[in-house]
Parts: sequence; C-alpha cells; structure tokens
Amino acid sequence: MNITKDIKYIGVNDHKLDLFEGQYRVPGGMAYNSYLILDERVAVVDSVEADFVDEWLGNIDRVLGGKSPDYLIVQHMEPDHSAGIKRFLDKYLGATVIASASAFRMMKGFFGTDFEDKRRIVTEGDVLSLGRHNLTFITAPMVHWPEVIMTYDSYDGVLFSADAFGKFGALDTAEEWLPEARRYYIGIVGKYGAQVQAVLKKASALDIKIICSLHGPVLSENLGYYIDLYDKWSGYLPEEKGVLVAYASIYGNTATAAKTLAKRLAEGGVKVVLHDLARCDVHEAVADAFRFDRVVLAASTYNAGVFTPMREFIAHLTERGFKNRTVALIENGSWAPMAAKVMKASLGDGVTYLDRVVKISSSLKEDTLRELDALASELAAL
Repeated sequence: MNITKDIKYIGVNDHKLDLFEGQYRVPGGMAYNSYLILDERVAVVDSVEADFVDEWLGNIDRVLGGKSPDYLIVQHMEPDHSAGIKRFLDKYLGATVIASASAFRMMKGFFGTDFEDKRRIVTEGDVLSLGRHNLTFITAPMVHWPEVIMTYDSYDGVLFSADAFGKFGALDTAEEWLPEARRYYIGIVGKYGAQVQAVLKKASALDIKIICSLHGPVLSENLGYYIDLYDKWSGYLPEEKGVLVAYASIYGNTATAAKTLAKRLAEGGVKVVLHDLARCDVHEAVADAFRFDRVVLAASTYNAGVFTPMREFIAHLTERGFKNRTVALIENGSWAPMAAKVMKASLGDGVTYLDRVVKISSSLKEDTLRELDALASELAAL
C-alpha cells in the first residue's frame, strides 16, 4: 500500500487470533501495522507479532528490492509490535534501532539484550533526518505503556501514532471504524485519559494530514472527526445522548424489568441499548457505558452483595475511570435486597445518581411497573 510517494505500508493481517490480549474478541481479526519511509536513508516504523515476522521481513525486501534499511523505529514494545526486532537486526547488520530509553530497557527483558552497539535513544523533540523527511519524536508515556513514542514526519504531514487511533479488525475486513475503535480505546487505553489529553495537546501544534496507527486503517480524511472522538473519550465525556441498560439476572425477573424499561425508553424516542451482562461481550457493554450519557444498572442481590456479572462489569468501569454520567439503579432481592447499595458503593462518586431506585421483591408487580414507568420518564427528561 502506498500511503504517500515515499511512505509504504508493510504490515500484516492476522485472522488466526480469537482473543486480542487474551480477552478482547476479534471476529474481524487484527492488523499489525508497520511502515517504511523511503528517502536518502530508509526507516522502518515498528515490527509485527511473532507469527508474522517472516511475512513482514518479506514485505520489507519486496519494497526495497534487496537493499537494507538504515533504521528501525520502535514506538511501542508490546509483543504484537516488537517481536521482529532481533530478527530485523540479525538480518540488517548495519541498521540502528531508534527508541526511548524505557523501550531499550524492555528489550533486555524480551530479548536478553538492549542492543547497546546498535541503538539510538530519543526523547521529546529529537529529530531524525532521512533526507527530505525529518522525523520528530513525541513522547507519549502511558498511552498506554510507559515507553511509547510517536513520530511526526513534517514532509508529508504524517503522524505515526503508535497504538492511538487504532481499532480491532484486520485491514481486509470490511467494517465501520467507530464501533471497533471505541471498544479498542475504552478497553485498552481508557484508563489513561489524562495522558492521552497531554498527547492531543502536543498534536494540536502539528500540521497533521495523515494518521498511521499500529492497528486499523490509515486515516487521511476528516481527521477532526477522529481527534474529536479521542478528545471526548480521553476527557471521559459522553459521545452521544442515549441510555445503556445493563442487567445481571439470576431467574429472569430482573431481566424482565430491564427489558420493560428499555422498551418504555424506546417508545419515548430515547436511544437505548440493552446488554445482558451474563451473555454479552462485556467489553462492548463497557464501551457503550462510555458512549452514552445515561446508564441503568439492574441486578439481583447475591451473597449479600451484587450478582457476579454486574460486579465484574462495574470493576471494568471503575478501572477505566468511569465518570460524568447519570446512573439509575434497579435492584432485586427476595429477603434482604443489597444490590443497589453495593452497586453505588462500588461505582463511586464520579457519577450523578437518580434518587429513584426501583426495588423488585422477587418478581415484577403492578407497583414495580409503575416505578419503571416513572424511571423511564425521568431518564427521558434528561
């Protein structure tokens, strides 16, 4: 793939993977992106996952026609982007590795060496000249590992953004960018909003025409759309108006209440998404919680606490800094209802709670249905 006249795509697609990082479902596979910059000196930007190093090295050879690259820029040390470093250096003996000091320390952990005789350490604002292309390095610690750097090419206006602006899915999978980019950001980077905000501030001073991430497609049009989404996500602001109704039900009565509320909201013209936390992809539910401005948590009491799927869901939310939303609670309990109290304590004070808590005593009755109607009206009014 030609990104510009001088910048080529040399990454790979992975359709063997079922769980990214051992937890995120990726039915569309994954892309491990790598780039090559042709100039008086040649730079390769990042490597790929271990199973695809042969393919990646073959891509380099095809582009260069047997010539050797001068530099390997390592922006991020996660194994899906760094597995080929040692084999690259074994093959291209005259090449230099460009990375942060933290990255070289990690290389010693991964490879048993920090390539002291082949390395160049860079930090904020350092420049590598290839000829026409001058590459400026931007430190991006904890987006989402501590060693991360990004690379800006002023000649073509390209930001090599490491894992930022990435998404799940291989490049030969036809799917909309937003849902999988949202799930990717919230799941993997969401905890580090303050650090993303810091990098966005640095990026605002650059003339960016193209964004090349380490996962997902190259972005070259309407960049303000993507940057605005990242600003909202990293600022923990709702992406749009709507209600997520997430429920954890043991015998079906709490599920019935959640479905009834969702139906009332939809009938009132409110955008609503319903998730059964025992059966859904929990990471999709987490992404939707960050997507909307209102969230309803409905759960059964269980072992004097809250039913397990809800407890785990809330843990995912708090781990990622969930806040700035309006939350309503529905609880079920046959003799000692505790779910609402536990959910509120677990979720914390970063959200606004509605005073109305719908209480189910084992099964739905007329008074419960009236409470659900009233809750639907309150949520719609917001």
